[in-house]
Amino acid sequence: MNKPVLPPGGPGDGDRILDEPLSEALSKRYLAYALSTIGSRALPDVRDGLKPVHRRVLHAMNNMRLNPEGAARKCAKVVGEVMGNFHPHGDQSIYDALVRLAQDFAQRVPLVDGQGNFGNIDGDNPAAMRYTECKMTAAAMLLLDGIDEDAVDFKPSYDGQDEEPVVLPSGFPNLLANGSSGIAVGMATSIPPHNPAELIDACLLLLGKPEATTAEILERVPGPDFPTGGVIVESRESLLETYETGRGGVRTRAKWEKEDTGRGTYQIVVTEIPYQVKKSDLVEQLADLIDSKKAALLGDVRDESAEDIRLVLEPKSKNVEPEVLMESLFKLSALESRFPVNINVLDAKGTPGVMGIKQCLMAFLAHRREVLTRRARHRLAKIEARLHILDGLLIAYLNLDEVIRIVRYEDEPKQKLIAAFALSEIQADAILNTRLRQLAKLEEMEIRREHAELVEERDGILGMLASDRKQWDLVGTGLRQVRAILVKIQHPHDKPRPTGVIGRSIFADAPVVDADAALEAMIVREPITVILSDRGWIRAAKGKIDDPSELKFKEGDKLGFLTPAETTDKLLLFTSDGRFFTISCANLPSARGHGEPVRMMIELDDKVKIIDMFPFKAGRKRFLASKQGYGFLMPEEEALANRKAGKQVLTVDAAGAAFCLEAVGDQIAVIGDNGKILIFPLEELPEMPRGKGVKLQSYREGGLRDAISFTTDGGAFWIDTAGRRRDWTEWKDWIGRRAGAGKLSPKGFPTSKRFRPK
Repeated sequence: MNKPVLPPGGPGDGDRILDEPLSEALSKRYLAYALSTIGSRALPDVRDGLKPVHRRVLHAMNNMRLNPEGAARKCAKVVGEVMGNFHPHGDQSIYDALVRLAQDFAQRVPLVDGQGNFGNIDGDNPAAMRYTECKMTAAAMLLLDGIDEDAVDFKPSYDGQDEEPVVLPSGFPNLLANGSSGIAVGMATSIPPHNPAELIDACLLLLGKPEATTAEILERVPGPDFPTGGVIVESRESLLETYETGRGGVRTRAKWEKEDTGRGTYQIVVTEIPYQVKKSDLVEQLADLIDSKKAALLGDVRDESAEDIRLVLEPKSKNVEPEVLMESLFKLSALESRFPVNINVLDAKGTPGVMGIKQCLMAFLAHRREVLTRRARHRLAKIEARLHILDGLLIAYLNLDEVIRIVRYEDEPKQKLIAAFALSEIQADAILNTRLRQLAKLEEMEIRREHAELVEERDGILGMLASDRKQWDLVGTGLRQVRAILVKIQHPHDKPRPTGVIGRSIFADAPVVDADAALEAMIVREPITVILSDRGWIRAAKGKIDDPSELKFKEGDKLGFLTPAETTDKLLLFTSDGRFFTISCANLPSARGHGEPVRMMIELDDKVKIIDMFPFKAGRKRFLASKQGYGFLMPEEEALANRKAGKQVLTVDAAGAAFCLEAVGDQIAVIGDNGKILIFPLEELPEMPRGKGVKLQSYREGGLRDAISFTTDGGAFWIDTAGRRRDWTEWKDWIGRRAGAGKLSPKGFPTSKRFRPK
């Protein structure tokens, strides 16, 4: 039986097998994937502010003539056109992009006019594409204006059967007007939306004063203008740095007002929420805070929203001030949100980079100038072609009898006309295609009038193309016309902004309110005992625990720390990486069960150990030291941390922190792993808010193990394994200079080499 002959390039062709190192093959393919993600998916173009999928959606809708004045078409039809002609990806991703362009709570200037269910601010999904319809908005037409006049470059589509624009003409700075977000490989972008009228005002400023600073631009664009409104409480200094560098963040709060409900009671009504916060998730979060008793000042939350947002918050007591209630909720919930800013975009050459607001606007203006000059050259070519034909027609009118004779009697009239009057083929064709009724004298006058107008227009275009100043003036004129169109696109809840422009978001300074003090006033002050297990489970028992041995823990777990406190106290945890964490004792779980993992309350790595736990007390000082043998004194107020990530106070190496002792008395005794003790005055330690500290004791090997502070009058001591105090009468023999080596511990000192049992 003969073996079948395989065709070239088939599975049997050894030439298709590439022999290359796996690392090299992976790096090439990963690099290709990364470049594709960065350039063709995740990052917007600085000129039109669009990603390829959004650009293709608008281009396809323009080809389908879905203008604002026309009828809408099914979204499924649009998605099919985009997917079949330009975007070889899933239909759901295309529809998601189309939907976002139509959502007025996601886009500051919607580019698609959606008819049907396009989702809502609660986070509900839109209806299927077969049920919804769409067409373009007037703003989208501004982005596409001039696309048929050679304003931008086109490139072949994915299958080579069609062409798509590389970038849209972009009549307004859409990048900053609608913002963008995306995650690429090794980089991301997050751009907030802005007020389009303010952006155009900033562009006009740069046209008249190209050297304008970011601070001057912020006088025209004071900050973002989110579609959902809200109150921006970010400081001007922070915003200036953000817009200067292209990186930073913007804090936005919900807009609220107080409503009196009679008899001295009131309720809070939230009418605007931060951008990209789902209302349903926010209501659920507030309800969870009430159930978990973390929002001690909030009594109830109701969603009474219809077309407009209306969240009703009821205080737990009428004695709580509205400002205090809201400040506490801003800290605990998404009623205050921070929008990250990272203006990472593709420039005109397709290179990714982070830009400040001035760079973005200058890039947009340069694009508008290029669009203007390209449209002018396109129009100039049309004028030249028309003038060429008109010149031929005028020659025909001046020699009308001869032209009629040639057309009537000659066998090849076209060639005779060209030879007789030195015409081009285009002019000869135009003469031969002229109707008899167009040979009237009035038609000749109309041609002369049209010729004169075109000559005048041509001279104007040539003068503009020869002058940079005229080009920039025309760019400014076009922007003013666009601004007038965009100003008419308003929302019912628009209100004046600091620039006088009508917009959505307003600016305010966050009020200085001691919400913690008000919260503490609502908490009943009771004694508790905080129990922290060795594996990190925390709970609080009422009163005092006389016999810790009766405490129960999970299997394999045991007691780690037992600390008396009160419900109004703030609990401080000191960890081996030199950080302090703050937990409110009022929020600790009950001791009826095993408690909760403390790592759910704070951001603590599993490899980091908790070294000490104690309630905060104002005015007290702490002695911090690392195992490396460095330490300092710190006021306990410096340990308070408002963040779940804690507060870095002690700088440590890989060995970590050693201890955190209350600094009492006037003497310090330290002991190393080598068993040597050194005593020196407490005043030799510097008082610092954070840092590495000074050297306490020198070691050839090992590090610092333990320390104790005491008074000269009271004398030094240690605690034995039975918990009894042992006075150390000869302690003065161990006094030395700080950073010395010390002497071996005295006879009878614990073998654990610690002043207190661990």
